[in-house]
Amino acid sequence: MLLPLFRRFNSLLLCLFLVVLCSFDMVDYHAANNQHSSGPQNAYMEQENDWDRDLLLDPAWERQQRKTFTAWCNSHLRKMGVQIENIEEDFRDGLKLMLLLEVISGERLPKPERGKMRVHFVSNVNKALDFIASKGVKLVSIGAEEIVDGNTKMTLGMIWTIILRFAIQDISVEETSAKEGLLLWCQRKTAPYKNVNVQNFHISWKDGLAFNALIHRHRPELINYDKLRKDDPLTNLNNAFDVAEKYLDIPKMLDAEDIVNTARPDEKAIMTYVSSFYHAFSGAQKAETAANRICKVLAVNQDNERLMEDYEKLASQLLEWIRRTIPWLENRTPEKTMAEMQQKLEDFRDYRRVHKPPKVQEKCQLEISFNTLQTKLRLSNRPAFMPSEGRMVSDINGAWQTLERAEKGYEEWLLYEIRRLERLDHLAEKFRQKAAIHESWTNGKETMLTQKEYETANLSDIAAIAQELNDLEYYDSPSVNTRCQNICEQWDRLGALTGSRRNALENTEKQLETIDEMYLEYAKRAAPFNNWMEGAMEDLQDMFIVHTIEEIEGLIAAHEQFKSTLPDADTERKAIQGIQDQVKNIGQTNNIKFSVTNPYTAITPESIDSKWEQTLQLVPQRDSALQEELSKQQSKNALRCQFASQANIVGPWIKQKMEEIGRISIEMNGTLEDQLTNVRDYKESITEYKPNMDQLEGVYKLIQEALIFDNTYTQYTMEHLRVSWEQLLTTIARTISEIENQILTRDAKGISQEQLHEYRTSFNHFDKDHSGALMAEEFKACLISLSYDVENDKQGDVEFARIMGIVDPNNSGAVTFQAFIDFMSRETTDTDTADQVIASFRILAGDKPYITPDELRRELPADQAEYCIARMAPYSGPDAVPEALDYMSFSTALYGESDL
Repeated sequence: MLLPLFRRFNSLLLCLFLVVLCSFDMVDYHAANNQHSSGPQNAYMEQENDWDRDLLLDPAWERQQRKTFTAWCNSHLRKMGVQIENIEEDFRDGLKLMLLLEVISGERLPKPERGKMRVHFVSNVNKALDFIASKGVKLVSIGAEEIVDGNTKMTLGMIWTIILRFAIQDISVEETSAKEGLLLWCQRKTAPYKNVNVQNFHISWKDGLAFNALIHRHRPELINYDKLRKDDPLTNLNNAFDVAEKYLDIPKMLDAEDIVNTARPDEKAIMTYVSSFYHAFSGAQKAETAANRICKVLAVNQDNERLMEDYEKLASQLLEWIRRTIPWLENRTPEKTMAEMQQKLEDFRDYRRVHKPPKVQEKCQLEISFNTLQTKLRLSNRPAFMPSEGRMVSDINGAWQTLERAEKGYEEWLLYEIRRLERLDHLAEKFRQKAAIHESWTNGKETMLTQKEYETANLSDIAAIAQELNDLEYYDSPSVNTRCQNICEQWDRLGALTGSRRNALENTEKQLETIDEMYLEYAKRAAPFNNWMEGAMEDLQDMFIVHTIEEIEGLIAAHEQFKSTLPDADTERKAIQGIQDQVKNIGQTNNIKFSVTNPYTAITPESIDSKWEQTLQLVPQRDSALQEELSKQQSKNALRCQFASQANIVGPWIKQKMEEIGRISIEMNGTLEDQLTNVRDYKESITEYKPNMDQLEGVYKLIQEALIFDNTYTQYTMEHLRVSWEQLLTTIARTISEIENQILTRDAKGISQEQLHEYRTSFNHFDKDHSGALMAEEFKACLISLSYDVENDKQGDVEFARIMGIVDPNNSGAVTFQAFIDFMSRETTDTDTADQVIASFRILAGDKPYITPDELRRELPADQAEYCIARMAPYSGPDAVPEALDYMSFSTALYGESDL
């Protein structure tokens, strides 16, 4: 008698203590009832802890809990033909409590004590509490003695703990659990219904519409939802409770009046009631879970197929563009004029500026898409993607290298042809100049040299003709004879005069010999001087072609050297003209008449003076032409210096950034999100440098238009800088893609940041050349360091070959870091498998080995249902029906032959 009184006294003290703390704890109590937790154990443990201070439970709530918990227990105990009437009395001996736990857990508890003494009751209850504790439940302030003594609050707290652990804890929707999972399930199911807004497990259920919506969502034939009114909660609640009890085998756990007449219904009672609905629809929930799994798998597959189609399309378009472009670049048909070749060069520059850059981006995107796709396939346990023949990344790279070789050859050919045509134009103009000079000199010379007037002066021929006229009795012979006689007499007179002339000539022979010697001297000196003048004139008019400032400066120096010889040349000219003057003086002094033509040369003093004047006129013209060319070369040199000054900055800057991104991709400090942010910021800073490249391209365009072919001021060419810039952008894009794929891998496979750091450290250790990839032997050494048995024996070789088939499915000979971490995590991570998908389809098919189109359309979203129907083969097994589809082969095909 004393022990029960003592316990009641202790309870009274506890109640008084709680009254003192009531003002402090009541707010905490309500907060605890509404807070969410992250883990399943915390979710129900936080609510269970409320029972330490729940002795002041609201009477209405206590009544609701007593009714609800009793009905819930009976819904399970009736399976064993047992019921309880009074929850605090019927569990005191522990027998029905142990039976309840066996029914809801499906496990056997220790054999109960059948005695009627208190010690037997306490033993049985302790066995039940120990079993509850073995399921990870920490019982706070609930002891066997309180249950045996019929403590209502403790009994209700114990039953609530059991409900949480066995009816609510395992409810999970989108990785939530316990209370949050159940609430989210309710929200999902009732979302389409008007006037329903489930935000909690008390006020949201007072009008009864949420209960009706749950039933209608799963069994629409049982509820006419449209006839329900929000302002008639009693009717709504009674309708839902009656239908649930009659058709769903859910016992009535609450009275509608209890809920309507309570300002705030008891949360635990509502949760218990709602959990019964959840489990009543567990079959539908399994189907929904199965459909969700299938939808998830199909969504992944559809996304992967879209990526595959995008890759194939982009690869085909890029290869087709390369195929069309290479013949154009390999066409070496020269044009006839400089203008036509310069147009070819402009077309080539247009190709470089406009047409090629987007293709560079497409090629980079193609590689990134390929790597991302392979990562997603590995993460979803799918076989690696094998592009159609000729469209591998290696094929694209090979075609691109062929394109760039053709491009380089075409540019070299263009520049060579332009220089060749420039030289040809120069030579042609030079030929025309020299031909004009020659034609001017020879004009009239041929006629003069072919004259033969001396052949007509023969006297014997005249006399013979006159005699023949006499012999033939010509009628006018007298006149002929007279004329012939006169001619003969004239000839005799000429002979006499000739004798006289011979004497006179002999007298002047000495003077003529002097004149002859002077003519010869004139001829000897006039000929080379005339040649010098003609050569000088030709040189002064000669077209020149230079490409450097040094070359034009050399021509200017040579011209200045020529001008320095002009005074001496003028002295020689005057000396030659002096000889001619002496000849004239001798003739005039001795009254000697002679031809002014020099028998030894056709070079006249007048021609010498004329050419000398022409030479003097050409000198300033040559000065002007050379200075003009010097100005052009100085402008070209300024362009060279301008390009070089910028190129000598851009080139080292790109090299520095390439080294930096290389270090970034190797070191990868911080979380993956930090790394991604840093690299994206880095990319933005790189992109901001683009105007410098554009400015350099503008200078290079001017250089090409000026036909500048070399630049001694820099080692960088525009082509080299373009390739380096494109490589920098591509490397950054690849680095971003790798980090994004690592995030995908981490999130999909639960890799910790520490594991990623360990993987990165191991990978970098064997990546000696910092290429971002491990060759086969480097990768083997890395695996050995991680305790993989891939030593050089038969078994090790087989294992290594298996691993290489996973990490390098395309036989590239290199293993990327992404493929490395995929491998390190794939065999220890839970992913969807063909067997799981088959099991999900089997649920939707009602355990049949086939599924029908109607079933797919009923259970799956329209696009995914049609996706399956279009790809599933007809079922050919036993008991097949029309339109039956083989979901088993379809499921295994999703994961490749390796999963069969």
